[in-house]
Amino acid sequence: MQAYEFINSLIPPLKLTDRAGMALSWMEEIRTDSLPVTDQGKFLGFIEDEIIFEQNDSEELIGKIQLEGNGCWVYSDKHIYDVLRVASENHSNLVAVLDRENTYLGVITMEDAISAFADSLSIKSQGSVLILSMEMKDYQLSEISRLVESENTKILSCFITSDPLDDSKIKLTLKMDKPELRHVKATLERFGYRVIDHYQEETGITSEEDRIGNLLRFLDI
Repeated sequence: MQAYEFINSLIPPLKLTDRAGMALSWMEEIRTDSLPVTDQGKFLGFIEDEIIFEQNDSEELIGKIQLEGNGCWVYSDKHIYDVLRVASENHSNLVAVLDRENTYLGVITMEDAISAFADSLSIKSQGSVLILSMEMKDYQLSEISRLVESENTKILSCFITSDPLDDSKIKLTLKMDKPELRHVKATLERFGYRVIDHYQEETGITSEEDRIGNLLRFLDI
C-alpha cells in the first residue's frame, strides 16, 4: 500500500513556461480544479483554477502565477494513510509523490487514495472499527486476535500509526466483521488494552459510499 502504487498517470504536470489558458484547458479535460507544477523534475506546488480566473489572462506564464500547496507531497514509499493525512492537512484533492531524491514522480487523487484505503481496511465489508493505544512492546496481534475471536468476532484488517498524543505509543486500528462492539471492547479492556475510540456502523447504512464517508469522518481524514 505504498504511495507510488496509486499515482494517476492521467494528470500531467505543468511547466513554468506553460500558459494559463493551457492549464485551464487541461483542467477542464481532466475534470480537476488544480494541477501540479514542476521545474526540472522538482515539485513546486499546485496551480488552482480560481487563481487563474482572477488573473484573467490566458497568456500569462505559469511561472508568474501564485502556486499553492508546495508542502502537499509524500515520499513514494509512504503508506496510503499518509497520503490522506497530507491531503486533509492541506485541504487538497491532489497529493504529489516524490522519490527520496525529491524528484517528482506524479500525483495521487483523493478519490484514488480513499478507494485504496477502503480496500486496505475492508471498509467495503460491513462491520466496526476499534482503535487501541499501546506501547510497541505490547503489540501482539496474535493475542489480540485470540481475544477478539473469543467473542465470535474476526479481525478483517488492521494498521498501525504513531500516537500523536504520545510518541512512545502506537495506535492500532482494527476492522472487524461484526457491527456490535460492546463485548469485544469489554474483553480487550479486561485484559489491559486501552480502547481510545470506536466506530459502529449505523443501522440502515447500506451503500459503500456512505460507509466510507462515515468511517473517514470518524478517522478525521
